[in-house]
Amino acid sequence: MIDILRRRRSIRTFTAEKVAPGAIETLIEAALRSPSSRGINPWEFILVDDPELLERLSTAKQHGAEFLKGAPLGIVVCADSTKTDVWVEDCSIAAIIIQLTAVSLGLGSCWAQIRNRQHDAGLSAEGYVQGLLGLPERIRVEAIIGIGHPAGKRLPLAASRLQRDRIHTNRWA
Repeated sequence: MIDILRRRRSIRTFTAEKVAPGAIETLIEAALRSPSSRGINPWEFILVDDPELLERLSTAKQHGAEFLKGAPLGIVVCADSTKTDVWVEDCSIAAIIIQLTAVSLGLGSCWAQIRNRQHDAGLSAEGYVQGLLGLPERIRVEAIIGIGHPAGKRLPLAASRLQRDRIHTNRWA
């Protein structure tokens, strides 16, 4: 697992190669095996491989989702917010498991935060995605993950650049 964590980088440019059906099935299995609080599993996943829809999703928020228009696959990570008050945490866990699984398959990915972001002055990013995908109001959108074959290679973050000053033992100081 540590090797996968070392290799995981945010990938925002992808080749045109489609994600193989077997890889998509593995990503689905990983998502559905994600742990959730009390085993409630409030998450829902929408797989998007339609280039026109991915392009529209790339404009969901004002900045930071543009890479979706070049991704061959997007996974919208959302949840039924009526099932639990920790749906955000459950979706976040599922999202990183999807991303780590992508790395294990030789794929790249990047997360576009949707919750608490704006599409424009009058509409939230979440509202935009809900409308675009026909989601009921109770289905809340956490993020969209763009997935594909990396167009370039990003080197792992050097161990010397890890922020070790963020580690505390027993007490803050």
